[in-house]
Amino acid sequence: MLDLTYEMPKPKTIAGAKHDWELVIGMEVHAQVSSNAKLFSGASTQFGAEPNSNVAFVDAAMPGMLPVINEYCVEQAVRTGLGLKADINLKSAFDRKNYFYPDLPQGYQISQLYHPIVGEGEVLVELGDGTARKVRIERIHMEQDAGKSIHDMDPHMSFVDLNRTGVCLMEIVSRPDIRGPEEAAAYIAKLRQIMRYLGTCDGNMQNGNLRADVNVSICLPGAYEKYQETQDFSHLGTRCEIKNMNSMRFIQQAIEVEARRQIAIVEAGGEVEQETRLYDPDKGETRSMRSKEEAHDYRYFPDPDLLPLEIEQAWVDDIAARLPELPDEKKARFINDFGLTDYDASVLTAEVESAAYFEEVAKGRNGKLAANWVINELFGRLKKDDRDITDCPVSPAQLGGIIDLIASDAISGKIAKELFEIVYTEGGDPAQIVEDRGMKQVTDTGAIEAALDEIIAANPAQVEKAKVNPKLAGWFVGQVMKATGGKANPKAVNELVGKKLGS
Repeated sequence: MLDLTYEMPKPKTIAGAKHDWELVIGMEVHAQVSSNAKLFSGASTQFGAEPNSNVAFVDAAMPGMLPVINEYCVEQAVRTGLGLKADINLKSAFDRKNYFYPDLPQGYQISQLYHPIVGEGEVLVELGDGTARKVRIERIHMEQDAGKSIHDMDPHMSFVDLNRTGVCLMEIVSRPDIRGPEEAAAYIAKLRQIMRYLGTCDGNMQNGNLRADVNVSICLPGAYEKYQETQDFSHLGTRCEIKNMNSMRFIQQAIEVEARRQIAIVEAGGEVEQETRLYDPDKGETRSMRSKEEAHDYRYFPDPDLLPLEIEQAWVDDIAARLPELPDEKKARFINDFGLTDYDASVLTAEVESAAYFEEVAKGRNGKLAANWVINELFGRLKKDDRDITDCPVSPAQLGGIIDLIASDAISGKIAKELFEIVYTEGGDPAQIVEDRGMKQVTDTGAIEAALDEIIAANPAQVEKAKVNPKLAGWFVGQVMKATGGKANPKAVNELVGKKLGS
């Protein structure tokens, strides 16, 4: 872990009728591995394909079909584990998790219960207010995704699309270390960020490539600390799992709603039942889906068609040596190398593409100035146009050229904004545009002084007022800028006005 110091955030507290209650949250995040082929077949993982077109015989559970492990999916899981500073298990094994569902052709899911490929790790979750929570990762295991049942195409029938069946998922299981809705969303965001840096999951929640099961329980103040000391779950309340959440906003809402439901039950003298629930954002409530099964209910047993998975330490070491710079390390380097604030570095490293763009702009230039232009001008304009950095019409070289013109006093900040607009909408070389359109800043003090003398001569009453109240000297600065079409060097104008008016 980097040598960074953070305060721990306070747990979310909800006031009940009788007591104040604290929240305890653990998460099971399902991340679709970025791979062209599925976990046990060569079928495509392309999203949006014609229904049931990306289905191999083994995905459809045709008789006699045997699974064959996709080595690249294993590598992606190992990369993710290393990115989360987790232990990599050189020996892991696949189990069959038996249950019936219409979009599960085999009648079981191949997963890893007893021997996952990745062991314990950790994630530092920053909350934007100078606080951060270290969330422990219990395990990461690989498993097949199920298909998709479609219920809204016909009033009398449901349809099944098996395109997702067999796609490789990484299930990232956390310890119950998260203490509030905002922390839960920040945790998901941090996992997504790390996996996007690693290239192991694209993090697209809208497509279902990243979704979470959220385990929520409540406890009285002080009980969580007892759990931390003893690791005895009896100090915590009974947890309920909210299934298949794929929106940061809805995750926060669902946690709040579920916590209040549990508080109402307990304070009324009832007991919370462990179960799986669904969140209905339209009604703002969670509703029961099924009683929470235990492992034995799924009749787990080792998959007889797959040998235990054994990997070599040298292979893991090679993957580790090829890991990219991760968000926490990159943020620390941006702060140290470019003199950025913690906030600016966080914004610039939020997406791997944004970080790469900024670094190219800042290379050999003033880092703070580059950050200001990337964050305020560029990101602001992209947000206004609902565009992404990967679809940016201004290249790093073009933005760097604008910054170079500012640094050399060739243009003022005001002119630079006009120039940015031209480059953004029309393209072109910034230096050439300035030359062709006569946008260069007037730095000739003689020309500036002549313009100022004319304004002073024409406004004697204003001169007297400015001598009495130096704050009014700004009027003369504005008039000179207006007279020179905004091209006069503001610093030179201010100095000359001060000299002439004695302010």
